[in-house]
Amino acid sequence: MQTQASSSPISIRLPAELKKRVQGLAATRQHSTNALVIQAVAAFVEREEKREALRQECIAAHEHYQLTGLHVSHAEVKEWIAGLRQGKKMAPPKCHI
Repeated sequence: MQTQASSSPISIRLPAELKKRVQGLAATRQHSTNALVIQAVAAFVEREEKREALRQECIAAHEHYQLTGLHVSHAEVKEWIAGLRQGKKMAPPKCHI
């Protein structure tokens, strides 16, 4: 978490009921509402950054598929996973056209 010296203020408007809930949770956890909001925003940003990275990875994989035609079918993946669940040591299916 950042120190006060390296942070900058931001203003948000919360609906009254949400503000009350945040304050109640902060009191229960013996933290300031500011600390709780920082924690919540940090968790949200981290989650959304991971989601965006996954989205970009999916876009790149789709573009690669469009260029090469290489793929693994759903049935091949299901068969591979079923084998792993049965304790078989199986190599992942090979990509093909």
